[in-house]
Amino acid sequence: MKAIIPVAGIGSKLRPHTHTQPKALVPVAGKPILSHIVDNLVKAGITDFVFIIGYLGDKIEEYIKATYPSVKTQFVLQEPRYGTGHAVYLASHLVDPKEEVIITLGDTIFDLDLTEVINSKESLLGVKKVTDPRTFGVAELNEEGYITNLVEKPPIPKSNLALVGIYKIHDAGLLMKSLESIISNDQRNNGEFHLTDAIMLMISEGCKFKTFAVENWYDCGVKDSLLETNAIMLKKNCTPVKAGQFENTIIIPPVSIAANCAISNSIIGPNVSIGENTIVNYSILKDAIIGSYSEIQNAVLHHSVIGSDASLHGLSQSLNLGDSTEIDFG
Repeated sequence: MKAIIPVAGIGSKLRPHTHTQPKALVPVAGKPILSHIVDNLVKAGITDFVFIIGYLGDKIEEYIKATYPSVKTQFVLQEPRYGTGHAVYLASHLVDPKEEVIITLGDTIFDLDLTEVINSKESLLGVKKVTDPRTFGVAELNEEGYITNLVEKPPIPKSNLALVGIYKIHDAGLLMKSLESIISNDQRNNGEFHLTDAIMLMISEGCKFKTFAVENWYDCGVKDSLLETNAIMLKKNCTPVKAGQFENTIIIPPVSIAANCAISNSIIGPNVSIGENTIVNYSILKDAIIGSYSEIQNAVLHHSVIGSDASLHGLSQSLNLGDSTEIDFG
């Protein structure tokens, strides 16, 4: 089975971080978003990957080749970008029509064992029940549990089963033919070719799809959800920091501190990820992601994302306050 991962997006909602690195390489709980996805697939037995790259794609290719030298990887450029369906279709020349494929979006982390999904003889779409399905693709099922309809962002949803961006396709050949059909006939939705439209064409031709539940699914598309995902993943997977490892510093777990960090005279945590070779001194960090090779001095940060190679020197005051005095530094 081959995994296809579209990672060509520019990540505009995570700027300024995505000015210099692709969204898929933004760190969460000690490693890039993309690494969480690939690790899960490798754990389930996948060793053959196709990455659909675009914006800053050379950085993704460099990272994947360096981090996963033992798996087979191929890279396809999507330029211009016409949606997820278009991205997957660009991999058609790399896919055996008789094989199965699993497609996962490169900006969402899922925490589940994919072994049963991969071993299933049926085509499956990952779904999660949500309270407001209007901003998602939605799956409608019949009484037997098979998908009868897929609707992108329905104004009046008939189901609360939101698609989470994991697609296991039993018939890769039919998928690519369906994608070719909607692209050649210019069947766009809001200017893009949607993977769901190709799947609906497959369903109309008799291909059966079922769903599988994905309870732990985390969207990393904006700052708030990125920090929320960081906190959740740290609680699940963080390695305890040894007491006294950092000079005159209090660690409040969960935290992830990468190698070769110099931290002193600070309070770190909870829910903080710090990249490698970063310096933190006389600072308080809470609910934050700090990139590699950065320097934080005399700062109080919460609900913050600091990129790599960044330098932040906060204010250092010496005060002599009299009675009934109030000072608010904001």
